[in-house]
Amino acid sequence: MKKNLKYIFLFLFASCILISEAQTYSDLGDIQKDERALYTMTKQMSQFISRFNYEEDQYGKKIHPDSPEYRNKENRKLTLPLLFDMENQRTSGSLRDFFIEDLTKADSNYFEFLGGEWYTEVSATYKWKGEEVEISMILAIEKENLGSKWVLTNVYFPEFSKMFPKGDISEQQKHFLHPMSHELDFMNIYKIFKTPECIEYYASNSYSPDYLSIFFYEIKQGNLVFEKVNSEKFHVFQIDNWYFEVSWFNRDGYNSGWLISNLIFLKEEEKQQLLQFYQPNLK
Repeated sequence: MKKNLKYIFLFLFASCILISEAQTYSDLGDIQKDERALYTMTKQMSQFISRFNYEEDQYGKKIHPDSPEYRNKENRKLTLPLLFDMENQRTSGSLRDFFIEDLTKADSNYFEFLGGEWYTEVSATYKWKGEEVEISMILAIEKENLGSKWVLTNVYFPEFSKMFPKGDISEQQKHFLHPMSHELDFMNIYKIFKTPECIEYYASNSYSPDYLSIFFYEIKQGNLVFEKVNSEKFHVFQIDNWYFEVSWFNRDGYNSGWLISNLIFLKEEEKQQLLQFYQPNLK
């Protein structure tokens, strides 16, 4: 009986060792998997740019500018799909493939940090008239001396837009000053102030509201108080005939970090119109 107990004990002991070793190997496998996911994650926007241009491979290894691998077109074709949100139909289908093919045809289609025509949209919470509101700030990189800096170029806040509603043509035509008003010492100018909600109709046809100035004014008056940043994303117009958006994805697996979340084929004239929202004073 004692002999049998001895064998049972040895069997259980050996089983525990095997289970422990299997668990150890499993843990090592998980660690290696986590490390690979960490290396492949596009952790910073500057890293996204480097990988987009194939100045860094998909594992985070920097490629020296003198290397034949630097900005290599074939390798770039293979790694660019990894920079797209693969869970989004808009960025994981034939449009993406067309974009990559178009992108790797020319040597000029690279994402340059100081190349202009790319913006960050920072969504933040403010206190306005006693209530919490969300305002989107648009910023762009601007060169200065030997360096560069982020500068505000526009803001989006629905309450500002409501101040300047766009009436139809017939409504706008009701509000004007007669071309001979100067002969009457502008005695009829009171009309401008009689309907303050329509005062912008008396401006020139080239006038457009300057929301950034209104934003600065409200801040200076203490009417608008910053509280916190909520999110950030990027809008890129640098590539000929294309626009894409880059957003942050915090999730498990190899498709995470800064990834292309929206992609649109955009003719140059359409692009210029859209750019007016991001930088209204762009010449």
